[in-house]
Amino acid sequence: MKTIRLTMAQAVARFLSVQKIEIDNKIEPIFAGVWAIFGHGNVTGMGEALYQVRDRLPTYRAHNEQGMAHAAIAFAKSSQRQRMMACTTSIGPGATNMVTAAALAHVNRLPLLLLPGDVFANRNPDPVLQQIEDFGDGTISANDCFKPVSRYFDRIARPEQIIPALNRAMNVLTDPAECGPVTLSLCQDTQAEAYDYPESFFEEKIWHIRRPAVDPYELETALSALKEAKKPLIIAGGGVHYSKACDTLRLFAEKHKIPVTETQGGKSALPHDHPLNMGAIGVTGTSAANKLAENTDMILAVGTRLQDFTTGSWALFKNPDRRFIGINVQSFDASKHRSLPLIGDAQSTLAQLSTALGNWQTPEEWVTLGHNAYQSWRDAAHEVTASTPDLYPSDAQVIGAAQRASDKDSIVVCAAGGLPGELHKLWQASSPGSYHVEYGYSCMGYEIAGGLGVKLAHPDKEVMVMVGDGSYLMMNSEIATSVLLGQRLTIIVLDNRGYGCINRLQRGTGNPSFNNLLAHTNHQSLPDIDFRSHAESLGALASKVNTIDELEAALDQAKNNEKTTVIVIDTDPLASTEAGGHWWDVAIPEVSMDKNVNSARENYEAALKKQRIGD
Repeated sequence: MKTIRLTMAQAVARFLSVQKIEIDNKIEPIFAGVWAIFGHGNVTGMGEALYQVRDRLPTYRAHNEQGMAHAAIAFAKSSQRQRMMACTTSIGPGATNMVTAAALAHVNRLPLLLLPGDVFANRNPDPVLQQIEDFGDGTISANDCFKPVSRYFDRIARPEQIIPALNRAMNVLTDPAECGPVTLSLCQDTQAEAYDYPESFFEEKIWHIRRPAVDPYELETALSALKEAKKPLIIAGGGVHYSKACDTLRLFAEKHKIPVTETQGGKSALPHDHPLNMGAIGVTGTSAANKLAENTDMILAVGTRLQDFTTGSWALFKNPDRRFIGINVQSFDASKHRSLPLIGDAQSTLAQLSTALGNWQTPEEWVTLGHNAYQSWRDAAHEVTASTPDLYPSDAQVIGAAQRASDKDSIVVCAAGGLPGELHKLWQASSPGSYHVEYGYSCMGYEIAGGLGVKLAHPDKEVMVMVGDGSYLMMNSEIATSVLLGQRLTIIVLDNRGYGCINRLQRGTGNPSFNNLLAHTNHQSLPDIDFRSHAESLGALASKVNTIDELEAALDQAKNNEKTTVIVIDTDPLASTEAGGHWWDVAIPEVSMDKNVNSARENYEAALKKQRIGD
């Protein structure tokens, strides 16, 4: 057996550089690069190794470890889980800064390779700088925090251990059912240790994402149930995109005349103006989608994990005879709430199911009900997104301006707060992948870093990031990274002077505004935050606009700018779209000294009775 003597870190870098994937008959590197913030725990090991392969495995410098991991996640999502990125950090705070991002990737079933440095395997310098000491367990380090938020975790304490660890990591990262974050914790002394690795370990490997076939018995069972349905409804989740099943879904819906609704992850699976697309479903859903959901007798859940925002905390589906069919590569998701599982790839399963259904179609009156309901919704949506002369426009009105200024193939990026709910209802997505909202983990601070990841995946497309002032303050440093890398973003900062979304929830549950808007905090003076100047200090072009018309003009100008542009606009913290939507289960105190809270509790208890759990 031929061998090559390398350090463990050099072996990692070389291995990653030869992993390839075939996409549309073209071979590409599966790793688009490595994000790195160097410290004493990785600069001499991984840093030296990455330098040696920089011509075929690019290294990108970031400004925040969580931010760079968010960028890597967004890249993977925009690449439909076919390509991905790795992230390396030092030990201590550099590593634990990525734990939140690992959780985000875990929730969203997205591939992410994390390579944090770790303490010395030989333990000679213990406690080394930044080491977390467990008084009762000498094997624990800060990186054990990654265990519950990783699909696969391994600590590399000997250089030869990296061989099975990297092979296992790649299997997880490319498995459609197991896909999620992998953490390989690299002891810093082991990174520098040499070993005679088999040359075969570094041979080019071309990966293909498998498409698991559905079980014949499960297919027959689901087929019989679906044929009995009079009011079927499709819920399209993110798995539709990852399977590249958007066209297959469209053909399936058209052939069998089944209305389609979309989760946050599934939005843009069908064009917004497709006659069978009822739009967003659930807590942030359209009135049309939710009307059908309340009456449906068969829900075909495709590539969705059916979280509470999709199901209205399981109070949305009011038909006592309703049943679920779950199409998913992961049995955990396919079988939720007693669904009839179809465990398989969305694209191939939908095609197989369609063939088996033959010419079966939904009754025309059900489709007509959907058409009429959606027309009413479009009228309501147009009204709330129209331009306004108001001093402080609503989020919906800003969304309307952004929509009018965007191109058909522009990609909108957002994450936490009130904006995702408004976008889910109101944004008119024209093509698959043009809507990128992280709402599985609803992570504040994802937006700008995520926008950078999307731009790296689609450098030829306009990427528009919409972010509230609260999220901007949590994480904005990757504006500087976007300038550094020449990746132009357009960022709209909606300044409502606080956490407007959670303030509305607070008020809606009987509580007064408290500790959310800046004006309602314990303060000695209110900060006058100049977001325009701050963005300029990070290297971006920036402006402050006062009206919706000025916003549209600034967005048009941003398309011609050579680098990232930040546009700031003040918005109303209390306004939200009343049309559409659904109740959401947020527990309200059972007793309170506040009569408004007690009243809200009464309404809450009445709503709880509408939940249909396990029937």
